[in-house]
Amino acid sequence: MENEKERSLIVRLQNLDNIWFEYDRQNDILYINFGKDVEEADESILTESNIVVRIRRGEVISLTIFDFMKRIGMDLL
Repeated sequence: MENEKERSLIVRLQNLDNIWFEYDRQNDILYINFGKDVEEADESILTESNIVVRIRRGEVISLTIFDFMKRIGMDLL
């Protein structure tokens, strides 16, 4: 993973049937995948806001959002 200067990435939501979410309650991580299968990424970027963006062929294929419940104001008890 690398932390790069700011750059624009496009998420193409052509087929919403292929998006799937998985939430890891124990670690408070939300995984969002933009495809039927988990694909191998060409690169992964860790953003300043602690989100991992996985990219393949110039397109975002998944996001990993750490501390998800804290971000939306619903801290786990």
